[in-house]
Amino acid sequence: MSTLTQAIFAAAQSLPEGGILSPKEFLHLGSRAAVDQALTRLTREGKLLRVGRGAYVIPVNGRFGSRAPSTESVVQAIEGRSGETIVASGAAEANALGLTTQVPTREVFFTSGTSRILQLGSRAVELKHGTRWQLALGKRPAGMAVRALSWLGPEQAHAALRILRTKLPEAEWEAMRVARAALPSWMARAVSEVSAHG
Repeated sequence: MSTLTQAIFAAAQSLPEGGILSPKEFLHLGSRAAVDQALTRLTREGKLLRVGRGAYVIPVNGRFGSRAPSTESVVQAIEGRSGETIVASGAAEANALGLTTQVPTREVFFTSGTSRILQLGSRAVELKHGTRWQLALGKRPAGMAVRALSWLGPEQAHAALRILRTKLPEAEWEAMRVARAALPSWMARAVSEVSAHG
């Protein structure tokens, strides 16, 4: 193993699960071509996984062999590095809030960054560029509720909001009410109506 390859592998090993390596971090050790070659070699040997363009992670070694890092750890690492906001999709949020028993078959997240697919071993994780209102309330329960409602659609909005009215803490319900101006009109109207009757 060359000194460059060893340095990259040592850096990878020092990262927490899901920590991301980028070729740019190693340009002080060699040319871009040499860095890319070392990353390719480590990937071929199974010591690194390429999760996206210019993004590599170290596999996690467990009792049952090696596996890709968890989706959550990789998403957190991307948020930490790029400063983008990444939140779960409406289908996942609806499930998490108990508004549907349907478990999403695909892992989809909304991001303030560019749309892309991450390859975590056999799992494809889709990062879709989200609209401002989908990301506005972030990971807090009010934000989860907004994304769940967008997935459920106008037909199920009132029934879902009546359930959420009993589940969400008052501060989260208030955050949704305050955010109405940014929401699609059907959703803002449903929040107002359930608030008024509620």
